[in-house]
Amino acid sequence: MAEAPTMKAWQYSSTAGGLENNLTLNPSAPQPNSYDLAKDQILVEVLSMSLNPVDYKLPETPVLSRLLLSYPAVPGLDYCGKVVKTPRGNDSLAIGDIVFGRHGMPTQFGTLGQYIVAQREGCVLVPKGVDVDSAAAIGTAGITAFQSVVPNVTKGSKVFINGGSGGCGTWCIQIAKTLGCHVTASCSTPNVELCKELGADDVIDYKTTDVAYALSSQGAVFDLLVDNVGTPKDLYDKSEHFLKPSGKYVEVAGDPGPGEVPGLMKKYLLPSFLGGGSRSFQKLMVGNKHSDFVRLGKWVQEGKMKPLIDSTYPYEDAPKAFEKLRSRRAKGNIIVHVMKE
Repeated sequence: MAEAPTMKAWQYSSTAGGLENNLTLNPSAPQPNSYDLAKDQILVEVLSMSLNPVDYKLPETPVLSRLLLSYPAVPGLDYCGKVVKTPRGNDSLAIGDIVFGRHGMPTQFGTLGQYIVAQREGCVLVPKGVDVDSAAAIGTAGITAFQSVVPNVTKGSKVFINGGSGGCGTWCIQIAKTLGCHVTASCSTPNVELCKELGADDVIDYKTTDVAYALSSQGAVFDLLVDNVGTPKDLYDKSEHFLKPSGKYVEVAGDPGPGEVPGLMKKYLLPSFLGGGSRSFQKLMVGNKHSDFVRLGKWVQEGKMKPLIDSTYPYEDAPKAFEKLRSRRAKGNIIVHVMKE
């Protein structure tokens, strides 16, 4: 019997003390099973991958991680890579094609391993002229921003991006501007110029200014608020002072503790006269959609937006990349080079 195929991969079986402190580089880890690919699956050799907070947050959530993952596991959702195997009857991708996308959820075989089995819904061709690292950086941050902004605006909408300098925020600003919106963003003092360079019309420095007060002073004029950071905690409670009655509050980030869950449920379920919010509230649940990735890739190809890359790391320094991610000081995406093209 032939030996099972292997690959190099960063694996973990525990997250005690932080996932990055438990990563072990295995040069002969088992490959994901690709013997008989389903019609919507592709075997991809990863060239570059991009890190996201969920890559350590979910594994470090004790009960949920044990329900969703088998161990040892490989972290990572986002990737750009080379197609090495396609299913029978495939007529849309060829071996050797360069593709990008993301896993729909954390899996045992994440993108910090040499090979992944990608789902077609979250895997698209890299447009001509787009480099590998830029394509890898679209993934989770790009699709999250797309689904936060695109369904909720029209040309001329006024949008507030809370947390404009992070991985998702930098995409939100660029997408909203591409769609013809007026954009206000918040960030810390060192990132004010960055947000302006990305296209923000106005920037609120949360280090020196009360965000809710600054927004309220303009009146109820905003059509959309995308919250990428979850602070200040009372931002939604005050949103009637700056969101239009028809406006929407979309929460991307924010990890509620047990004591905050009832308040979150009030936002969802109760009308304002019973203590709920007076503005539409949505906790974003991101899902892979092929056409969304295609549109993002085309925008990048056309130069309408540019993936912002904070830093790149060689494969052997993947734990250091996680340390940078956890510091929350990255301006944009953190890339790890897995294989050479």
